Amino acid sequence: MKIGIIGAGNIGGNLTRRLTSLGHQVRVANSRGPQTLTALAEETGATAVTVAEAARGAEIVVVTIPFKNIPDLPAGLFDGAAEGFVVIDTGNYYPRERDGRIPAVEDEGLTESRWTERHLGRPVVKAFNGTYAADIVDRPRPAGHPDRIALPVAGDHEAAKKTVRALIDELGFDTVDAGGLDESWRQQPATPVYGLRGGIDAVTGALAEASPVRPEEFRG
Repeated sequence: MKIGIIGAGNIGGNLTRRLTSLGHQVRVANSRGPQTLTALAEETGATAVTVAEAARGAEIVVVTIPFKNIPDLPAGLFDGAAEGFVVIDTGNYYPRERDGRIPAVEDEGLTESRWTERHLGRPVVKAFNGTYAADIVDRPRPAGHPDRIALPVAGDHEAAKKTVRALIDELGFDTVDAGGLDESWRQQPATPVYGLRGGIDAVTGALAEASPVRPEEFRG
């Protein structure tokens, strides 16, 4: 599968490592340019490209950059992507630590991924946002293993979610359908499932226990 990854931080870098090891063709980009990704490209066999080139031919595009930088992505970002491509959003809103106050989230009550979707102009599937980056490399387990971690996956389009869930399964993790994008607050920071290293039952329970009230420490 052809996969574009926009963002080469902890999550993006480790997804590049794992996906290339599984035989996927990965194009990876960051804001500083492909010349800064030489080491990652040499290590993994991924192709380092500009952000504008990352989605070219991609069947899946992973957007894994700081929340506040989503509006700065170039116009026509998805031009040249494969027909029916899927966008994975791994982002989180950290107003005090990094992103500043974003009124659409704070005042209008948009979920983080709905805000991202509006800026991207393309439906997104929310996944990996509460995953420890190291776990992507260190904690894959075969299906049925008692220690296999489950990840919540939210999105409005069932076919897109199915694609993402199949990819996560291939990576060595179970998944739990976390509902539509407007329900994705259940997996935002400070919810019970965020950072949870649990199986399907634990993740399902944590999603059910979530409160829609954003904690004070996660408000701008």
